[in-house]
Amino acid sequence: MQQQWPEGPNADPDAARERYKADMQVSQGALRELLRVEMPVAHLGLAIAIIATIVAAVVWSPRTGAIIAGAFAGLFVIALAVALLAGSRGWDAARAAYRFTFGWADWITP
Repeated sequence: MQQQWPEGPNADPDAARERYKADMQVSQGALRELLRVEMPVAHLGLAIAIIATIVAAVVWSPRTGAIIAGAFAGLFVIALAVALLAGSRGWDAARAAYRFTFGWADWITP
């Protein structure tokens, strides 16, 4: 089977592979930058989650507030398990899970 290259029949497969790898690294770097969250932003997300839990518990019922708090706790536990499976240990894993769980505040702040 003969491969078809956009550059024509005289294309260098190694050069094409290197361009692909370079493009993928740039793309992944842009995604990492988009998803990068700082700790103060995660603290803000935690504060918003606590306020939303309290408001839901007062307005609707304490059970609703407990469900919201449980959802955030469950998300943190899952993120912590993923961080541990990915190779992070100790406080690094906890920080990664915390930033993942509450880092969404970066999307709602200016």
